[in-house]
Amino acid sequence: MARMRELSRRAMLRFGASAAAGAVGAFALGTLRDTGPSVADPPVEMTGAGTPLAPLAPPAPLEPAPTAAPTYVNGSFTSAARGGRETNWAIARPPGQTEALRPVIALHGKGADAAQVMAGGVEQGLAQAVDAGLPPFAVVAVDGGGGYWHKRASGEDSGAMVLDELIPMLDSQGLDTSRVAFLGWSMGGYGALLLGARLGPARTAAICAVSPALWTSPGAAAPGAFDSAEDYEANSVWGLPTLGEIPIRIDCGNSDPFYSATKQFIAQLPNPPAGGFSPGGHDGGFWSSQLPAELEWIAPLLTA
Repeated sequence: MARMRELSRRAMLRFGASAAAGAVGAFALGTLRDTGPSVADPPVEMTGAGTPLAPLAPPAPLEPAPTAAPTYVNGSFTSAARGGRETNWAIARPPGQTEALRPVIALHGKGADAAQVMAGGVEQGLAQAVDAGLPPFAVVAVDGGGGYWHKRASGEDSGAMVLDELIPMLDSQGLDTSRVAFLGWSMGGYGALLLGARLGPARTAAICAVSPALWTSPGAAAPGAFDSAEDYEANSVWGLPTLGEIPIRIDCGNSDPFYSATKQFIAQLPNPPAGGFSPGGHDGGFWSSQLPAELEWIAPLLTA
């Protein structure tokens, strides 16, 4: 997939990114009887001797050509799980898609939102990915706030919003949610692991956590990531058996502040994940550099 790897960072996704059916007319010339009322007979074929055969059936109507889904659509819904917040979402697809695609649910990092995930031309990146030979899939982004994709003391639960509100809503948008993949950066990388595990292996086709925000203990966690030690334990992704049943990829920069915790997290997984460590920090430059390989890894798992 050399061509896939050559896709530009800008075109791939700057995450940190009716054909009218022709009508055929037909007619047949009827004959007028010499006697009786002057009415037209149905179309007939004649033998060589002039004996009429059965009337011809009218031509079957042509099926209209399927309409391709839009390459980009966005909207919002009132999320009960987020305490009645108006929550924005967006869907990107490659061009010309007439079948229901499975989605990669892209979870943003702290301080970002759905619009920032989609900035830079996700549709063009998906078009290039499909041109390069990847099976088509959709990318979905949604506002999750800064609550680290799990239930908080405030009552807001962006994780439940994704699993119980967003994913069911995607069915009404023409997507196939029988299987989904999760892709996330930093806070969203942690969220991808958490929500993918909670959705379970029957429906989670793959998890890609990029520079995941991981801490080895409640005391080491950044302020605001968890409400308490109990909250940390209730929403920990460490030691989850379900993660051993789902394909996982983890990418992290060697200079990333989460390098050490991520290395320890990988060591305790039941199965070694795809991806790994490479030069880079905790920033959009590193994330963009990893994205082509990540999508190349996700797409066949999601669409199988």
